[in-house]
Amino acid sequence: MAPQRRALPRGPDSAGPGPGPGRGGRRHSSARKGRLQQDPRPRWLKAAILLLLLFFAAAGGGLVLWSRLSTQDGIPEGGIPADKIPGDGIPAEGVPEGGIPADEVTEVLAHRSDTLQDKFVEVPCSEDYESHKRFAGCTPRKCGRGVTDAVITREEAERIRRIAERGLALGGSDGGASILDLHSGALSLGKHFVNLYRYFGDKIQDIFTEEDFALYRDVRQRIQQRIAQVFGISSSAMYLTKPTFFSRMNSTGAKTAHDEYWHPHVDKVTYGSFDYTSLLYLSDYSKDFGGGRFVFMDADSNKTVEPRAGRVSFFTSGSENLHRVERVSWGTRFAITISFSCDPQHGIGDPGATGQP
Repeated sequence: MAPQRRALPRGPDSAGPGPGPGRGGRRHSSARKGRLQQDPRPRWLKAAILLLLLFFAAAGGGLVLWSRLSTQDGIPEGGIPADKIPGDGIPAEGVPEGGIPADEVTEVLAHRSDTLQDKFVEVPCSEDYESHKRFAGCTPRKCGRGVTDAVITREEAERIRRIAERGLALGGSDGGASILDLHSGALSLGKHFVNLYRYFGDKIQDIFTEEDFALYRDVRQRIQQRIAQVFGISSSAMYLTKPTFFSRMNSTGAKTAHDEYWHPHVDKVTYGSFDYTSLLYLSDYSKDFGGGRFVFMDADSNKTVEPRAGRVSFFTSGSENLHRVERVSWGTRFAITISFSCDPQHGIGDPGATGQP
């Protein structure tokens, strides 16, 4: 079993049990020698006992190794980086990993079974926008979060999902979260990212059609217009910004920090260019997957959005909308994050069938 132990990733629990060099090994050797000299048992009996001891030691070692492999499933090599763990990295009592603490108040902002024309909740703006250049007629002065099922149809969401499925079939993360960015070409592959436009070149036109990209642009424009309408700004003052990407999440354990999508975060802090964030859901909560709800983390309670194909959730990107996603417990969750900036310098173009924008 020793070679298998050495193959384990180095981490806080990698060391094997029992004393090692300098921890009493010599004392145990001397005592064993004395006992053997005084032991009157026949050699065949001692050999049988020795074989039994070796058998149980091997079985015990196998259990230790299996236990370590089980407990380390989903942990990046060397453990989770400290800067990726919220707080002290120790889950509070009663908190399932990636879930909602049992004693927290949770309100459902949008049930999957609801069909919402428009639902909007205004919240006070944070000071995050003060540390960035302000753009008249765009930088948030009215902040909040909204949900609508009236912008994108379920049929359109299914067509968009098929685009995501075709692209992600070309790669995919070893962990539970895979990314496809049609703007930059970034695609999860194993524990890394590749540029699908460089990988496939002109063959990209055999994977994505101009009709696919036309639908993508149309959906993006309609979402942009709805955000502008709700927040009372001009859609022409908003610029699509990066990263804008498809995501596919399942219950596979995380292999790198990129797979740990469930940590609380603020978009404006993570990506300074963000002013407005939107998500178009491409699959249904409790039907296609379990867990995976979107959670706004307010001081008094959590507000959850249950994904449904065609549903758009949108919000101002500052600390007033601290949020996270529950860890997916079963099935596969598809969505696309579409983000907007008020700064034209952070604007990006729409992708096209001829390659990157």
